[in-house]
Amino acid sequence: MAKIDQILAKAAEIGASDVHISVNNPPMFRYLGDLKKFKTQAFSADITKSLLYEILTPKMQKQFESNMQLDFCYEIKGVARFRTNIFCQRQGIDGSFRIVPLKIPRLNDLGLPAVTTKILEQHQGIILLTGSTGHGKSTTLAAMIDYLNEHRPHHILTVEDPIEFVHLTDKKGVVNQREIGNNTLSFSNALKGALREDPDIIVIGELRDPETISLALTAAETGHLVIGTMSTSNSQKTIDRIIDSFPPEQQNQVRTMLADSIQAIITQRLIKNKDGTRRSLATEVLIGTMPIATLIREDKTFQIPSMMQTGQKHGMKSLDESIMDLLNKGQISHEAALINAINKKYFQSTG
Repeated sequence: MAKIDQILAKAAEIGASDVHISVNNPPMFRYLGDLKKFKTQAFSADITKSLLYEILTPKMQKQFESNMQLDFCYEIKGVARFRTNIFCQRQGIDGSFRIVPLKIPRLNDLGLPAVTTKILEQHQGIILLTGSTGHGKSTTLAAMIDYLNEHRPHHILTVEDPIEFVHLTDKKGVVNQREIGNNTLSFSNALKGALREDPDIIVIGELRDPETISLALTAAETGHLVIGTMSTSNSQKTIDRIIDSFPPEQQNQVRTMLADSIQAIITQRLIKNKDGTRRSLATEVLIGTMPIATLIREDKTFQIPSMMQTGQKHGMKSLDESIMDLLNKGQISHEAALINAINKKYFQSTG
């Protein structure tokens, strides 16, 4: 048992989402979005290095010393997995650990809108899960994969960096998980091979660059269901980010590909409840209807928010509407609603 395991296990026990090992600070953990310190002495640079190096293999140590940073997943059996990043900073070596529960939550237990399961009935096209870092995208993505694995006799191929949740093999489908660095060289390398591996569903841990996005759109066009994540704050910005990541001469083609393949964009944000004991999920849903496809194709994404208001019968809802629902139910404070809103004027008038 590594010395750092006691810190990580304690953080998992109290329900923290992250742990930080930082030079000249005591260990810190993030709980309900807030960073707190364990009641212990500050760690010197030598202590942090010793704690972090203890969980690295010789190969990982060599990679870290070459790149001055390293991503991997660390597991304490029976406790949790930890998506880990170790990096060099001015005072020494620090580590950040995202806590990944061993048990994958049920999709119906996450507070997602009912239309989510209907979205997952699609057999081709692209579904995007978006939101800021730390707002539960990885958990929702894992629950979606588990739901599909349980309900469809399909081949699900995932490309992750690193693998967080581990999926079971005793359900209707089969899930093959590939990790960047260990099982494939890159997202684009894995996606180039994916089309020859007979997948029904391709899951991309993160759409980071134009090549990965282009390959994802091509896979969606060729009859596969592609599910991916992006760190964007709403549907309109997600679409704009995808298109703007390409050179101007390619953007019309990308608009057409995206308009033809987009099935849905789900954006989520976790907001601390009034009583401070948990966080509630606010969710924006955009459905790839014909009118939405037309706006994308004609470069009129600025009209998407108003189009979503008229698309409520399809299950569409803006993030601000979802936040307002939580406010009206008394789950969150007006201050929390205002901080998290896209259109803050909408909430200032309700204060």
